[in-house]
Amino acid sequence: MTLSSVDFDFMAHAFRLAERGLYTTMPNPRVGCVLVKDGQVIAEGWHIRAGEAHAEVNALNSAADNARGATAYVSLEPCSHTGKTGPCSQALIDAGIARLVYGMEDPNPLVSGNGIAMVRAAGIQVDGPVLEDDARALNPGFIRRMERKLPYVRCKMAMSVDGRTAMASGESKWITGPKARADVQRLRARSCAIISGVDSILQDNASLTVRVDELGLPDAEEAAAKQPLRVILDSQLRTPRTALMFKQSTPILLVHNGKVEAAQLQGWPDFVELIALPGKDGRIDLNALLRELAKRHCNEVLVEAGATLSGSFLRRGLLDEIIIYMAPKLLGSNALPLFGLPLDTMPAALSLKIKDIRAVGRDWRITAAPDTEY
Repeated sequence: MTLSSVDFDFMAHAFRLAERGLYTTMPNPRVGCVLVKDGQVIAEGWHIRAGEAHAEVNALNSAADNARGATAYVSLEPCSHTGKTGPCSQALIDAGIARLVYGMEDPNPLVSGNGIAMVRAAGIQVDGPVLEDDARALNPGFIRRMERKLPYVRCKMAMSVDGRTAMASGESKWITGPKARADVQRLRARSCAIISGVDSILQDNASLTVRVDELGLPDAEEAAAKQPLRVILDSQLRTPRTALMFKQSTPILLVHNGKVEAAQLQGWPDFVELIALPGKDGRIDLNALLRELAKRHCNEVLVEAGATLSGSFLRRGLLDEIIIYMAPKLLGSNALPLFGLPLDTMPAALSLKIKDIRAVGRDWRITAAPDTEY
């Protein structure tokens, strides 16, 4: 493999293009493509939304006949199968490119090396992977679903400096400021599903939708066009049918434990689907829930719940990422904790790896992951 610094620069360009599909490509991966000839970018493209042309085809359409002899920089291996669109590997071959540089192999078993093999078999030089860690970071959910049949699970929490999430009464509006809340809306917009619990619905009466006016994005309407699946964990179906979330008719998955009366299963709006996922002690099986969401092509899932449900996900090792918004406030010792973790000794403490800390308005956003190697 012969690579130069220029190759890395053009691949980074492809990554930036892929990021433009952050809110719109699911359940497909985010992909960017740059076509270069004589050291100059002649065309570029990215996958805009599922069901439409892929990044390579968008770039090739822009380049037209000028693509012949060019180098294609693609953040993800070109697909080799026909789905809603044709195989991008064949499109690159037909366009007469001279070289392909890819960021990472496609983890989709329908592709997984086949696209690269097709291009190479056509006599085209192929180099890669290039900046593979950065390429993987573009699509954590798609990769997790393809490799492990599970979605990538984030948990979002807001707390005071003293680690409290709400007053003892349950009052929590608002711990954080408007910029942090806008950041949460963007987390929702990039997620295929939002998981919450019935207690949070009873306490906060949240709609769990992406609100266009709070996104703070130039293309907010497009980012919010595909609302995430709202998943409510309600073992005994206590969710009131007058809840605010039923005012917007985007899909809701209401999950119970299978031990409810037949009458409780009747009379829900047609956009509400009920499903039984019984676990131990009358609870819901969280592992089964995540497998079910993966079957429904959910890539990234956001948990927005109280301390008890969030703590259950954490204790069971089901969280890939934890995002904590810390407000410059003190709620006091009577307020509620961040996670429901009944720990008594230091050896029982759970360790986290801090991945990023940055200011979001007056608040701080901490991005962490469970540290399994500590």
